[in-house]
Amino acid sequence: MASGHGGSPAMKITALAAGFVLASVDATVMQIAGATVQDRLHAPLSRLTWAVDGYVLTFAALLMLAGGLAGRLGARRVYLWGMAVFLAASLAAALAPTIEVLIAARLVQGAGAALFMPSSLALLVEAFPDPRRRARVLGLWSATVSSSIALGPTAGGVVVGALGWRAIFLINVPLAVAGMALARRYIAPVPGRPAPLAVPGHAALVAGLGALSFALIEGPHRGWTSHPVLAAIAMVLVTAVLLPLRERRARTTVMPWRLFRGPRFTGANTVGFLFNAAFFGTLFLVGLYFQHGEGAGPLRAGLMVLPLTVFLPLSNLAFAHLSARVPTGRLLIASLTLAAASSFALTTIGPASPYWTTAAALAATGIAGGITSPAMTAVMVDAAGPGNGGVAGSVLNTGRQTGTLIGIAAVGAVLGASTDWTTGAAVSFSLVGAAYLAAALAAWRLIARPERTGGRERRAVPEPAPPCSHPQTA
Repeated sequence: MASGHGGSPAMKITALAAGFVLASVDATVMQIAGATVQDRLHAPLSRLTWAVDGYVLTFAALLMLAGGLAGRLGARRVYLWGMAVFLAASLAAALAPTIEVLIAARLVQGAGAALFMPSSLALLVEAFPDPRRRARVLGLWSATVSSSIALGPTAGGVVVGALGWRAIFLINVPLAVAGMALARRYIAPVPGRPAPLAVPGHAALVAGLGALSFALIEGPHRGWTSHPVLAAIAMVLVTAVLLPLRERRARTTVMPWRLFRGPRFTGANTVGFLFNAAFFGTLFLVGLYFQHGEGAGPLRAGLMVLPLTVFLPLSNLAFAHLSARVPTGRLLIASLTLAAASSFALTTIGPASPYWTTAAALAATGIAGGITSPAMTAVMVDAAGPGNGGVAGSVLNTGRQTGTLIGIAAVGAVLGASTDWTTGAAVSFSLVGAAYLAAALAAWRLIARPERTGGRERRAVPEPAPPCSHPQTA
């Protein structure tokens, strides 16, 4: 096989986007297939939420550890391992006889995605070291990834309607095989660097996120004062106290806290968390609402969701042109405010609502999301500085996937506690709009203001802070 130094930029982008495509498709395809899975496997809403959120849970909880492994063992090697794990778990999900087996397979899928997600961004930074060229590549790369998000729900509806829900996991097999072959052919290996891993800290992070997921998903079903839910809440509080204490005293930390000294890096990660919570909470909500609240089948529901997703790749491409004329902070404020307004408009949704009004609001949200995603990534990469692409990508994606985890669980909790689908949708869209507004405020305070007062914050240096378990990539 070739070393990966050759090949056109398009082939390199395609090879590295394959992992993101797999992760993105499986994060969205269940939004439409969920209602059918719920019916075929006789699963209550809480178990369906686990099948969707279980994937995101291990994905979010293991991203930082996977970033450390990529730095230690080599990004391309870990990328290929993750693809192989994801492929095997997809086959298990396709053959799952019960909802419990499906949940287990989804947990393993998330672990595989966690392995290849940070590695892919680190390899992208290595493949395109020039900042200006990398900015253009980020727009094209994000458009490729967003296209998979756009196709995920609709493709899920088509596949479920024609072949059944199990087929949505079988489509991962050729994608994973192709991605592994392209990576081996066009992506150069990156040597690892021996470095310790903050295993206790990562274990605490996994325990805390797992307990938070259990409390949010099982609270409406078991009761918020039930012993298991109270125990989970206690675990969340304990880890929230112990993890920061451990990080302050440890020589090897889970998070690269020195990078958070810069307001723009902190702002990008805050926006990422809130944006994912709102956007993927919306996808989960509308996929279920169109089928349960309005009686649509999987295919029709997939088409009804299309306005939300189809504009993502188009506005990704528009960002590449807009970012040359408008400061990124202002773009983030404008796009997030538009998404908030659209979400509040959707609080009036009901069976009697004209579909065109719903479609227009969803389309506006999609346009805003397509600008927000590459904008926050560009801010993060720029604020982190040279040599920090891998660890910065791990931090951003951990925050974003944690936001996805909480957003889906929160919407599931609202729907589970609501008396009808219309009321549940109205309350959920109100929460989503509030999350978008909070993200716009964070963009204004932490990203746009530093841009106006001098642009780039002072780069943080590694010496004053304890080493992170994610060594910098060369």
